[in-house]
Amino acid sequence: MHPIQHAQTQPDHPAVIMAGSGETITYRAMDEAANRIAHWLRAQGLAAGDAIAVLMENSPRYYEIYWAAQRSGIILVPVSTHLTASEVAYILDDSDARLLVTSQLFSPLVRQMQELGMSLPLLTYGAKSGGGGKSSAEEMLSACPSTPIADQSAGRLMLYSSGTTGRPKGIVPAPPADPAVEAGTPLMMLAVHGFQFPADGSSIYLSPAPLYHAAPLGWSTTVHRLGGTVVVMEKFDPEGALAAIEKFRITESQWVPTHFVRLLKLPEDVRTRYDLSSHSHAIHAAAPCPAAVKHAMLDWWGPIIWEYYAGSEGNGMTMVGAEEWLAHPGTVGRAILGTVHICGDAQDNQGAEVAAGEEGVIYFESPHPFAYHKDDAKTSEATHPRGWTTLGDIGRLDEEGFLYLTDRRSNMIISGGVNIYPQEIENLLLGHPKVMDAAVIGAPDAEMGECVVAVVQPVDMANAGPDTDEALAAELREFLANKLAKMKLPRLFDFRAELPREANGKLYKRKLKEEFQAKFAAE
Repeated sequence: MHPIQHAQTQPDHPAVIMAGSGETITYRAMDEAANRIAHWLRAQGLAAGDAIAVLMENSPRYYEIYWAAQRSGIILVPVSTHLTASEVAYILDDSDARLLVTSQLFSPLVRQMQELGMSLPLLTYGAKSGGGGKSSAEEMLSACPSTPIADQSAGRLMLYSSGTTGRPKGIVPAPPADPAVEAGTPLMMLAVHGFQFPADGSSIYLSPAPLYHAAPLGWSTTVHRLGGTVVVMEKFDPEGALAAIEKFRITESQWVPTHFVRLLKLPEDVRTRYDLSSHSHAIHAAAPCPAAVKHAMLDWWGPIIWEYYAGSEGNGMTMVGAEEWLAHPGTVGRAILGTVHICGDAQDNQGAEVAAGEEGVIYFESPHPFAYHKDDAKTSEATHPRGWTTLGDIGRLDEEGFLYLTDRRSNMIISGGVNIYPQEIENLLLGHPKVMDAAVIGAPDAEMGECVVAVVQPVDMANAGPDTDEALAAELREFLANKLAKMKLPRLFDFRAELPREANGKLYKRKLKEEFQAKFAAE
């Protein structure tokens, strides 16, 4: 199944609805727009195997560009809208992109990149025509045919990691198993047979996250392959998400734990105000979900929540439904793609596997190996001597093969020679009613090497003003005191209105660490 087919069989069925504005495009309109873009790409000399980058807000245009690339053999590179000019320029250069597709909203950022020397051709939506001889994307594309190009072939995605610990890493896309445009995909099979998405086009799917992320783009375009309707939030808002479920009678959705935390922090009268009875499948991933948060969501939404663990690298995947999770609280499931191995540090014991219940680096033995674009060193670092690959996470397997995540290897704090994993502390802090978000890092310490620092976003910043910082810090210390070993208790609490968290739930801890390292160096 494919949108090309749905454009013929159900041309007037909504393919995309924007939750805020209500803008709707049908399968016919999306198909014709994708064909016009494909013709325009060919007219610019872009052929199958060339890369183009997309820097754009959530919009129906994103899907039109995606499906144009998918039918013209183009490698599509989604770019985070939260990056700086130099960070975007790095991805454009590293990916060998030959075109940047963007919108007028990002014109200031594009100008900054041009000042840095970027000379990439642009296709800009919403641009004013006539200025300096430039035309808007809408004007140029309107002159292109709405019929298919003559040399259609399946395109690919080149995804970049979030860059939470350094430069983003591009993941080399494998050639499609079947180059035919309308060929099915493994994710489509997983959606139907694993997560039980309807295959009859009746799905009404809510996408609350930015489309430049792997999961929102992957799952929502899978719904398009199945002929369903994708409802896209322009920007996540917890009450707005509940309102969208009621208004559009959402059946399926995809979330990250940060969404759950913000939903649970809503007042009780708001949480119970909306009719969520149509909602039958909610998937979450991208970051570890605190067990207390998951329990609370299951109590609220019922046994409709599915979880998986995977990465953009596509080297493996685990999955767990509500009933199995309740029997194994905290698990991210058993492997459904590849085989999970838990190994010790390769430098200490050649990466030998550890016993069930012991923690170590999570590796997947998989038929889908990956490589990082132009970075053999990073690829080698992620590869076990036996050819297995890791996403850099620490975890354990129980006797039944259920996987549990501990933290990322790069986040580990070493204080006084003791290994401390921040995720445990963060999960506890998120359970405090006055805490909206938390990041725990290791800051330089002359005596201990590193000390534990908790950077906290309160629900109400009035609780953390100049006169109340110490009171809230004392309250949180008392809250944690009987739950954590003394060595794990934060030495310092730092209160902020917002944390540097990506919309997919990942924290840019690197930025916080660099800040505290600079403070330490200046002392």
